[in-house]
Amino acid sequence: MTMFTYDGLPGRVVFGAGVARERLLGEVDLLGARRVLVIAGDTESEIATRLCAPFADRVAATFTQVRPHVPVEVAELARKASSEADADLVLSVGGGSTTGTAKAVALTTGLPVLAVPTTYAGSEVTPVWGMTDRGRKTTGTDRRVLPKTVVYDAELTVTLPVDLSVASGLNAVAHCVEAFWAPRRSPVASAMAEDGIRHLVAGLTTVTGDPTGPVGRGELLLGAYLAGSAFAVAGSGLHHKICHVLGGAFDLPHAQTHAIVLPHVLAYNAPHATEACARIARALGRTDIVTALRELGAGLGVPPDLRALGLNESDIDTVLAEIVAIAPPDNPTPVTEEGLRTILHAAWAGTDPMGPTP
Repeated sequence: MTMFTYDGLPGRVVFGAGVARERLLGEVDLLGARRVLVIAGDTESEIATRLCAPFADRVAATFTQVRPHVPVEVAELARKASSEADADLVLSVGGGSTTGTAKAVALTTGLPVLAVPTTYAGSEVTPVWGMTDRGRKTTGTDRRVLPKTVVYDAELTVTLPVDLSVASGLNAVAHCVEAFWAPRRSPVASAMAEDGIRHLVAGLTTVTGDPTGPVGRGELLLGAYLAGSAFAVAGSGLHHKICHVLGGAFDLPHAQTHAIVLPHVLAYNAPHATEACARIARALGRTDIVTALRELGAGLGVPPDLRALGLNESDIDTVLAEIVAIAPPDNPTPVTEEGLRTILHAAWAGTDPMGPTP
């Protein structure tokens, strides 16, 4: 009989087109908030202002200095804003970096977070936080940062450009794929991951042809929720370790980095992850899953390699030891510096993924 531990995470999810403008005030009331710190980047500040109009008198402060990978200095500024506002709730409106900034506040203050995602990052349903200090990204897990409520509204993602929608959606696919072999994998997480891939691929192929249509956006948002939920309980595997180190060290764009690296890690693990690969194939409707993911990314306009994002070939060797040191010991294919170099060089050059024999 299969044995596993599934550590279900608490949280309220409100899902549907228009729910942010129709029900956000009610969700703020449910949390008993009277002094709200709103966190929204420059591109989402207008949306946040509109959503907060019904309870504008409760907005104690707005923080807009959101940056990718949550630099520690930004986290400190957000915490200062929270303290000066005497906030009793953090409301994040935006993508993964915005949610991450809200989590940085919650980590030290214990304040509840109400998240309104505008991308498909999935961070809003995980207890994982991350911050970058002088080119090194540190991550951790703490239930204090898990948002109490998440409001998913497909209407808020319609203005997300197609290229960013694609990168964010493929990042969510990476969450699903990794959940099959992450350290705390379980049949429950795998079921969510498999269904998540189906919704994400359906959404990705629909959005490119109908960018403002509700169907594709809704599929992507539902897939992102399932992906984040699977990742939250299964944990972080080799793929995410690679991308977090690269992103922190070289300030690479988060979602695009994940989309490029994913097929290469999948090829590396595939020889020793037959059951996971069978489920991924079933979700994709293809048996050649590595090729399928590469073709999906290429067809959707994802950059072909990491050098297109600004990574230098000489950068690869500088991070090998750091990634090996944090690689999960139960990764399907044992992680070695040579194997990792093969993954990274192929991802940098954009060559066909080759699964090296350990």
